[in-house]
Amino acid sequence: MSSSVALHADPEPIVACTIARDVQNFDLLIEDMEAELGEAWGDLSLDDALAFFAQPDADALEFVAIAMDDQDETDLSKVAGVIRAAVEKGIKVIVIAEEVSPIALHQLLKMGAEEFVPYPLPEGALRDAIDRMRAPEPEAPVQPAANAQPTPVKADGDREAVILAIHPMAGGTGATTFAVNLAWELSQMDRAKKKKETKTPPRVCLLDFGLQFGSVATYLDLPRRDVVYELLSDTEVMDHEIFAQALVTYEDDLHVLTAPPDMLPLDMLNSEDISRIVEMARRNFDYVVIDMPNTVVQWTETVLHAAHVYFATLELDLRSAQNALRMIKALKSEELPVEKLRYVLNRAPKFTDMSGKSRAKRLAESLDISIELHLPDGGKPVTQACDHGMPLFSAAAKNPLRKEIHKLAKSVHDLNQAEATAN
Repeated sequence: MSSSVALHADPEPIVACTIARDVQNFDLLIEDMEAELGEAWGDLSLDDALAFFAQPDADALEFVAIAMDDQDETDLSKVAGVIRAAVEKGIKVIVIAEEVSPIALHQLLKMGAEEFVPYPLPEGALRDAIDRMRAPEPEAPVQPAANAQPTPVKADGDREAVILAIHPMAGGTGATTFAVNLAWELSQMDRAKKKKETKTPPRVCLLDFGLQFGSVATYLDLPRRDVVYELLSDTEVMDHEIFAQALVTYEDDLHVLTAPPDMLPLDMLNSEDISRIVEMARRNFDYVVIDMPNTVVQWTETVLHAAHVYFATLELDLRSAQNALRMIKALKSEELPVEKLRYVLNRAPKFTDMSGKSRAKRLAESLDISIELHLPDGGKPVTQACDHGMPLFSAAAKNPLRKEIHKLAKSVHDLNQAEATAN
């Protein structure tokens, strides 16, 4: 006698779960989870997730995808609790976020979430995130040999930098162009031109404090990295190594702290945060150039006090004059060191432009200031150099603007060298 027995395959183990206040609000996530995992995934609410993690079935979980939107941001502690519980269980976390602020996302990533994917999901984004999580851990780096090159930033206390800040009195007054090229020119001082020369060039750091629209990275074609945001978010734990990791270099000569990838509120940083960053740069470099935003914020005073020279860029127009007047009044009313301001006239009139020179003189007299630096109009080569991510030194060495900034850099360096020798 023969008999037939129906064989029932065991159900696939659940290797992943979505966790959301209402996963139906994330229909694209459901489609992508089905495409990547078939039936090997489940769905949990935020309230049920913690209870499920305590059950034996949770041991098979490889990862969870926490989907949230701006409504969940009002009670971020609940999402944070789920992430902490998953990390303690050894479960990896992907955050799927729709219209969630960068600050909230950073907090969740600091708690242990490994991946962030925006919603609506870009094509293949979930698959890429899963692949990155499943990739094996990189091997530990080989210890450098005894004759290896030193780390980009030396130990604390090794240097005592001259701090130069540049603050635009209005948009478009050339502050970032001035800051980038001044920093680069300083980095080229005393650089050996021949192999037999043993000159030691100065170490220069350029800090972009334009948290919203800072463009130093664009002017030098440098990447904007998330590590900058992590540094700015928690300066209290910053040490030499963390600071060094946040810097990128341009042609190995100029160290740059770029603006973060996302636009951030200027009040995200307080005076203590800025003071720590500036002090760390001061102790590790010979020159620190700071590109300031064109607004005045709480920590502007901190940079003003720290700077040896505080350049204020303006143009020969009414808006620059009015803003400079407001700035001077504000500093005087707070009894701040207004004498540190050195005024830089961008696109200054040519030597033969007597009418323009007369207007510049009247501008200085009306503000009761002295315009100590006149930067000529470099024309299209300046814009082209910025668009190609190159300093004028490399793109247009004979440009009149580059020559003037070079003269300033040389005078600053010579003065600093003379004072160092005298001391």
